[in-house]
Amino acid sequence: MSNQHERPKGAGFILDKPCQKDIFIPEMLSEEALAFGQAGLEFVEREILPNVDRFENQETKIKANIEAMKKAGDQGLLMVEVPEEYGGLGMGLTATTCLSEKVSQYGSFTVTLLCHTGIGTLPILFFGNEHQKQKYLPKLATGEWIAAYALTEANHGSDALGAKTRAVLSEDGRHYILNGEKIFITNGGFADVFTVYAKVDGQHFTAFIVEKSFPGVSIGAEEHKMGIKGSSTTTIRLEDALVPVENVMGEIGEGHKSALGVLDIGRFKLGVGVMGMGKRMIAVSASYANERQQFKKPISSFGMIRRKLADMATRVFAVESMGYRTAGLIEEAVEQLDKKDAAFASQVAKVFEEYNVECSIIKVMGSEAAAFVIDEAVQVHGGYGFIEEYEVARNYRDERINRIFEGTNEINRLLLPATLLKRSMTGRAPVMPMYMKLAGRIKDPAADLFEGIEAASLPDLVKMVEGVRLMTLYAFGTTLRKNMAQIQKPDFVMGKGEYFFEKLANMIIQLFAMESSVKRAQMLLAKLGPEKAANVVALASLVCFDGMNVVDAEYRTLMAGIAGGSAAEIAEHEAAAARMRFYAPMDVISLKENIAAIIVDRQRYVV
Repeated sequence: MSNQHERPKGAGFILDKPCQKDIFIPEMLSEEALAFGQAGLEFVEREILPNVDRFENQETKIKANIEAMKKAGDQGLLMVEVPEEYGGLGMGLTATTCLSEKVSQYGSFTVTLLCHTGIGTLPILFFGNEHQKQKYLPKLATGEWIAAYALTEANHGSDALGAKTRAVLSEDGRHYILNGEKIFITNGGFADVFTVYAKVDGQHFTAFIVEKSFPGVSIGAEEHKMGIKGSSTTTIRLEDALVPVENVMGEIGEGHKSALGVLDIGRFKLGVGVMGMGKRMIAVSASYANERQQFKKPISSFGMIRRKLADMATRVFAVESMGYRTAGLIEEAVEQLDKKDAAFASQVAKVFEEYNVECSIIKVMGSEAAAFVIDEAVQVHGGYGFIEEYEVARNYRDERINRIFEGTNEINRLLLPATLLKRSMTGRAPVMPMYMKLAGRIKDPAADLFEGIEAASLPDLVKMVEGVRLMTLYAFGTTLRKNMAQIQKPDFVMGKGEYFFEKLANMIIQLFAMESSVKRAQMLLAKLGPEKAANVVALASLVCFDGMNVVDAEYRTLMAGIAGGSAAEIAEHEAAAARMRFYAPMDVISLKENIAAIIVDRQRYVV
């Protein structure tokens, strides 16, 4: 990716005026990345979708998954991010994003593959030493071995660092002896190697590379799940398991670095992966709507059905725009690192940490967009959407896990303002100085809060984004100022503060979606011209319309809560919002009709 434009670091979209710099958009993907993505799609259509019954059958799914992963390895689909020196292709995150999206056509196999290539393989790549990389990565890149990630315990899900699994050094100093049980392990039934987290001497949270063949390691029975039935989910039991000391990954007591870093990567991959399923559901729904007749007309001619298709496309467009933007930011930052540096891999993990706000946003909005799209797909199918013969029924069940995987959406929502708060308190992000400056300008009736935006491309949409950014900054600063004495106390954050953080998180999410969508529309408008870019402008307009409505409602609820019901203070905050709030004039009904007409005609998601 070009380094021509300097881009803000993580969460910079909250602090900087919108749409000032180019972003990476999917229309910029290289021919190599597109070809690889197409190969992944063709593999799934050829090898996976015709065999769904084998994956869904509890007795045959393990064999089906093993065979499929071996074939995926033969096709090179497991080695995209693995460096060439370890038998991989060493491609960047934008190409990986394209592949993740394309292979995500069937939920169960998507989970299997992305677990292996993401949270299964990347801990070793980013945090393993040279010996560990040389030993494991070539086998994982080809599918000779399958990887899994073992962090969750029965009483420690979201509080992952509170794990009770213990590790003690053997008397001869050659092994660590692990005892404990991990639950909900994706790929558990057929994985060869696990990243396992345990506390050395009950205190020092540490990562271990554990092979299934090690003494004392056993795998539990397959879980009977509501969805993703074709994937493997088991427990892993460690009963005096002998793990060689050379299989400690990273330093003793520093397991949190890989645990949290890899979760950022997993969140990003989950969020972008569901785009593929969302696009498939739009295509399947449009095709069905064209064929299904009611009152002697295809239901695709009915306004409510067309509105659903347009809304589905709008959600996917927002996630797609955010996902590729973030992939581009991370890829560019990685390209600036020295690959010959011994600490290169750990520096890559730090890049993901820099963009953990964006990764959490994509996870939350991606999973919730997928839920919306698939729910609407079932509705378009009517009663047939409830029949297992139609894939929307299975996808409805499969999708539900996405809001729980990789940290629940509730936890991720708490992380967004908490991360911004931490960066503000440490001076890493000048949130409070910018808030104070904004508060002063709001009190100045002569101040133009939208100065200079009129000259931008699509100025009304940019003004909407700027209004949301200012409202978000004002709301965050006010929340921090009013609760400074208790904002970092766990009792407050996990109590009343949760309500405040949730509202702030929803505002932050919509801001990132709006700006990413509008900037993409600006870039394609400049490249294609008004006529060819009309649909993308319409999609970006709807993202802004929906986002503005969400932010407006969340702002009012949050500020009333902060004011404690004080009518005077609520009026003050509403007066401030009146200075910042802007709704671009748009005919939403016509925009949706135009978007739907293209989807119905082409029977697929179209930008």
